[in-house]
Amino acid sequence: MSENPAAVAQSVESAPQGQEGRGGWLRRLYHWVIGWADRPGGPAALTVIAFAESSFFPIPPDVLLIPLALGRPTRALWFATLCTIGSVLGAMLGYLIGAALYQSIAVPILDFYGLTSQYATIGRMYQENLLLSLGTAGFTPIPFKVFTIAAGGFGISFPAFVAVSALSRGARFFLVGGLITLFGERIRGFIERYFNILTILFVIALVGGFLAMALLFPSH
Repeated sequence: MSENPAAVAQSVESAPQGQEGRGGWLRRLYHWVIGWADRPGGPAALTVIAFAESSFFPIPPDVLLIPLALGRPTRALWFATLCTIGSVLGAMLGYLIGAALYQSIAVPILDFYGLTSQYATIGRMYQENLLLSLGTAGFTPIPFKVFTIAAGGFGISFPAFVAVSALSRGARFFLVGGLITLFGERIRGFIERYFNILTILFVIALVGGFLAMALLFPSH
């Protein structure tokens, strides 16, 4: 499933209503997530959903982050903080699943979402450039849960994984929260329509920063 919240909404809404298969339960789950935007426990639900999405849950937390932040723009950055904390803690769980529970839990999760080929792809990405792969993990169309499980499965350094995951996921959520803080409801359509473009531009800037760091502080 794409990480783009607008794409998630479109795919869910296009699923046949009343269908008891994948489309049916995904539709119900999506509306359950959205429903928390109007409840007192919305911020807590956002944290829990961000946690779960990093290892097994199908709906990205942006789906709830955006309406919560729009409802209270002055709290948008706080919601982004909760989202980041939940996502990083969930990433640790995903790492554990990949490292210690691969056959019993990781394989069923990957098979359920049809993400086995992406798992192998990310393994190659980690081998080619660990820092770049982790740094852009929070922005790619590949669900973040695959990155977290693969990090554990391929034995990536845990401290490096946690640090760069916090940077990557935090940047993603604070990008959304910051735009809403500055522009409020006016920016909603822009974020939903151009979310992928925004994240691509941010990844370009992020990669540029990594390259600059490599040039300024060479390892040899």
